[in-house]
Amino acid sequence: MDLWTYEREQWAAGHETVCGVDEAGAGPLAGPVYAAAVILPRELDIPGLNDSKKLTEKKREALYDLITAQAEAYCVASVSAAEIDEMDILNARMLAMNRAIEGLNLTPELCLIDGNRDHGSAVAITAPHLCVVGGDGKSASIAAASILAKVSRDRYVSTELESRYPQYRFAKHKGYGTKLHYEMLDQYGPCPEHRRTFLKKWEARKP
Repeated sequence: MDLWTYEREQWAAGHETVCGVDEAGAGPLAGPVYAAAVILPRELDIPGLNDSKKLTEKKREALYDLITAQAEAYCVASVSAAEIDEMDILNARMLAMNRAIEGLNLTPELCLIDGNRDHGSAVAITAPHLCVVGGDGKSASIAAASILAKVSRDRYVSTELESRYPQYRFAKHKGYGTKLHYEMLDQYGPCPEHRRTFLKKWEARKP
């Protein structure tokens, strides 16, 4: 699959500056949801660029350095666990993406957004945009954004949350609902970084 097809279509339509946007960490029980917005130089060759979920951690880390060094502009933003609980995860994802787009030092003429959702009940993507289902495997810009969002979130959870709340072993499960994570919840209960709205099933089965 040629990862530049969507960008070329937009350049041909007159959109000079095209930005890829994706988020990471919608599913975990703890920690923020992250989003990244990336504007790459046209047809930039980044060997191995792909959807972050299809790459090893080592490969993502290497690509993160390549992308941040060569991007024309990029921004990574997040929405906290407390904000997720206030508004729900769909609105939080949209807010994270808006924050990433607004944080760019270049204004994109068009944003390619991964997925089929561009609004929740309270928050919508405000920049001109196009939704691309499975975009992180189809568009170079979205793939780059998926890597920046995923690596940034993993780093935050593995260092910041791990050092603040070592008993939960965040570096091991990255906040996802693994067997180990649920065992730690059973033992210690939730911490301030847990998304309480994601713990309803766990709370329901507590003795």
